Amino acid sequence: MVTGYSLDPHHQANFAKQQFAVIHLPRKKRDRIPATSVKITSDLPTAITQSNPKNYFYPAKVVGPARSSEGTLLYYIIELY
Repeated sequence: MVTGYSLDPHHQANFAKQQFAVIHLPRKKRDRIPATSVKITSDLPTAITQSNPKNYFYPAKVVGPARSSEGTLLYYIIELY
């Protein structure tokens, strides 16, 4: 359990891993985002290459997915690059 959120039983193997991703983040003051705004990449250089800050796509390190109490899959942002 992550502060009010439970692990998705179908994705538990992925939850424990920190992964690099490109995330769509119009407001940078968020600590978690919906899975629909996350594209997992193989490594940080790939995430950087695929990012587009002008359109709010940033490279990041994320952990997840976790299921919210409303049933939404979320990723937690560990670090923005």
